[in-house]
Amino acid sequence: MTAKRVVAPPMVPGSTPKGPASYFPSIEKTYGRPMQEWLDIVVARLTAGETHMTVVSGLKSTHAMGHGHANAIVAYAKAELAK
Repeated sequence: MTAKRVVAPPMVPGSTPKGPASYFPSIEKTYGRPMQEWLDIVVARLTAGETHMTVVSGLKSTHAMGHGHANAIVAYAKAELAK
C-alpha cells in the first residue's frame, strides 16, 4: 500500500454515522484521543504491510482497546485506503 492519509469523518451533531464510523464517538470518549490520532496510527501500520488482524491485536495489546473498537478503526482505514 502507498502512503496516504485517511482523514477522520466529521462528526455532525444530530447525525448518526454509519458502518465502522458509528463507533468513533464512543472510541474518542472511551480512550481519550481524537479519531485522527487513531487513524494515523492504524494507517502507518497498514501501509507498513501489517495485516488487518495484526493491527487489531496491536491496538488491543498496546492501547487496551476493545476488539470491536479496534476492528472498526482498522476496517474504516482499510476501506478509505482502498478508494
